[in-house]
Amino acid sequence: MQTPDWHGVIPAVNTHFNEDFSIDYEATLNHIDLQIKHGIHGMIALGTCGENNTLEEDEKIEILSRIYKMVAGRVPVIVGVSELSTQKAVRFAKAAAPISDGFMLLPPMAYTSDKHETVEYFKAVAAAAPQTPIMVYNCPEAYRVDVDLPILRELAKIDSVVCIKEATGQTRRITEITREFGDRFLILAGLDTHALELMMLGAKGWITGLGVAFPEEDLAIYQLQQEGRYEEALEIYRWYMPMLIFDVVPHLVHLIKLTSQRMGLSNGVCRPPRLPLIGEELAEANKIIDEAIATRIDLSKYNL
Repeated sequence: MQTPDWHGVIPAVNTHFNEDFSIDYEATLNHIDLQIKHGIHGMIALGTCGENNTLEEDEKIEILSRIYKMVAGRVPVIVGVSELSTQKAVRFAKAAAPISDGFMLLPPMAYTSDKHETVEYFKAVAAAAPQTPIMVYNCPEAYRVDVDLPILRELAKIDSVVCIKEATGQTRRITEITREFGDRFLILAGLDTHALELMMLGAKGWITGLGVAFPEEDLAIYQLQQEGRYEEALEIYRWYMPMLIFDVVPHLVHLIKLTSQRMGLSNGVCRPPRLPLIGEELAEANKIIDEAIATRIDLSKYNL
């Protein structure tokens, strides 16, 4: 399979909800369309920030269908496959294949699979939709399975496994993968707090969480590092870092939606079991966002 041109700034888009926790389709589509108009290079639908595991299967297919139709080929639509069982993952993959441009495949949810089980799970999903390119999402801190080099050796034998979302938090991992596999896998940065480092080490882009609220800053960082203007990229990155930390804490979805709400892009509603932020956590988050807004960098000075 030819490796897809997945690169640049790829936000993990939010699923928006009404106050009664039903899906707000209009808000979801409008937010995605706005990000495309800003210039994003692709998107992840139904990832962690899309609250995949709070949605019923029919809801996933409905929102994905609407997204894919609205995007209309302007950017790749990569859908998160995040299920409890192989059977459910295979069923969803078959249904999602015609209305997406690729899968971001997570290890089985809830159950912590061993190496053999992890490989077989990925094989089963790949076989269910063999023409659909697959991105391996490796975030062991969150999902308890490390798709390490021995597992990647097996996955490299699957033609449709073409990409790795590298979210281990280990900056050396991208070098280890590249040393062993060369250009066999396209690698994308998968943590906001390591994005610039990983792109400087060879990642082709950034799957971003906070980018749903600050797409222009993400795009500026990406373009500046592409042009070798690292000091300027670092200036934005250092401004951004207190908010980027939102992406690597347990309440990341709440915090990213709060940030979008503060930027006038969301009502901030998450679907239970996620509940509204309260107390010191909410106050601290708002303090960080307030400071970021007050000190926001004028991007026009970079002449991008």
